[in-house]
Amino acid sequence: MTKGKAIFLAYDQGMEHGPTDFNDKNVDPQYIIDIAQKGKFNAVIFQKGIAEKYNDEIKKSKVPLIVKLNGKSSLVGGDPISSQLATVEEAYNLGAVAVGYTIYLGSNHESEMFSEVENIQREAHKRGLPVIIWMYPRGSGTKGKKKTELMAYATRIALELGVDIVKVQPFGKLEDIKWAVKAAGKVKVVCAGGSKIDEKELLKQVKMYIAAGASGLAIGRNIWQSKNPIKLTEKIKGIIWAK
Repeated sequence: MTKGKAIFLAYDQGMEHGPTDFNDKNVDPQYIIDIAQKGKFNAVIFQKGIAEKYNDEIKKSKVPLIVKLNGKSSLVGGDPISSQLATVEEAYNLGAVAVGYTIYLGSNHESEMFSEVENIQREAHKRGLPVIIWMYPRGSGTKGKKKTELMAYATRIALELGVDIVKVQPFGKLEDIKWAVKAAGKVKVVCAGGSKIDEKELLKQVKMYIAAGASGLAIGRNIWQSKNPIKLTEKIKGIIWAK
């Protein structure tokens, strides 16, 4: 992070959604690496497979690497679970500066994911690697509960688990996001970029996130699906690091 703020370029959507998010350009991981390098992102987020296959290109770009340690497809129904697919040691050997993991809060499988995170955290912190949690409230336990309340619950659990950064899907108004950031204590909160939306609306949302105290963004589709990803990146960075 730079001055406590960050913008990460996320590219774990291939496993989570399949290639439906991609076109002829952005289906190529090298295109993403180029954007991350030219846009001077604080890090790029890859699953293990891309981190391995494109490791030379990543190192050459000098863009810091975050390796996502778990994942799932969108094909299985029921309460979601995202199991560990890569180890901290593998991420470390690939040159990662941090590791990431998704927890589906409220899923019947929540405890299994908590347990994996605790083991990952112990090993990562021994190696000096920060742990970033994608904390997404989903599953049968979330039915009937407000998304804004679940968002704050998610950030609080990140603090209780002892992780370093929590990534959440932001919901609601400025005060809702402020409360979620406050609930996180000393854990940094980064907001998910979400699905592709109009640029003006995106920038408006980013201003609200930063005004609420979020430390930045972990953004993917809104950048690499953009016609001018570098220009859009500069606009977003101007908001995150505004004086």
